Amino acid sequence: MAVARMPAARSALRVLSLLAEQAGPVRAATIARELGLPRSSAYQLLQVMRDEGFLVHYPELGAWGPSARVQQIGSRVAAATRLERLAQPILDRLVAAATVPATSHLAVLAGSDVAYAGRGEGRRSPATVSRVGVRLPAVRTATGRAMLAALGDDQVRALLPHDRDLAGERPATRAALTTMLAAVRRRGWATEEGEVDPAYGSVAAAAFDAAGVPATSVGLTFRLLDAGPVDGPAWAALGERCAGAAAELGRRLGAARAGLEAAQPEQTGPEVG
Repeated sequence: MAVARMPAARSALRVLSLLAEQAGPVRAATIARELGLPRSSAYQLLQVMRDEGFLVHYPELGAWGPSARVQQIGSRVAAATRLERLAQPILDRLVAAATVPATSHLAVLAGSDVAYAGRGEGRRSPATVSRVGVRLPAVRTATGRAMLAALGDDQVRALLPHDRDLAGERPATRAALTTMLAAVRRRGWATEEGEVDPAYGSVAAAAFDAAGVPATSVGLTFRLLDAGPVDGPAWAALGERCAGAAAELGRRLGAARAGLEAAQPEQTGPEVG
């Protein structure tokens, strides 16, 4: 079967599937024969996949195998799937218990972004952008701010070392971010008011794993008109519910003490706000 009659993406996926089933590296001629590809096309495909970091070539064997990058992707997918399964009942209960119509979500840090890994909805839940797989800047979201606060200032500085990393965001400077995260730590949950969507707000809290690392965060998103002012009782009630849900998820992840304080290093940032 010529590559021209098969999309390159499909061919690449078939190569990965074939290699995943083998105990060791596989020769290019074998790959071509098993997948019904012309040898010249198979060699070109393998070289492109190597250049993109998905395959490793073993010159002494004249063979190919999956790279560490593929294994890392598989590990991340497995971890996200495990998290989602552990969290889904908690996300569903969180929506059901919310004092206003809301959508719950599960998020993980991906560099300086958050990636949504789970979602809970009820009959009255509003539509939100927090679909599974969506990524947003962590400083813009409540779920991201909850995890940044849980990391501590030194780790946040490593992720966002310069003011230019916050261009167009609120907070817009490192000093303002440090102040905001200090407030999140004291309160136990983070907020976001109209910064992802002008009509919506969110609250979120971090959940820790057995090593005391913030593995994920649990959040609620709702219409601003339903919740009232950000410093009002409705926001506080929703934030406390997220903190409780995060603590429950932390216990499922094996955390000795689930909660924002569980893994906090000594903080040296401002104590304002």
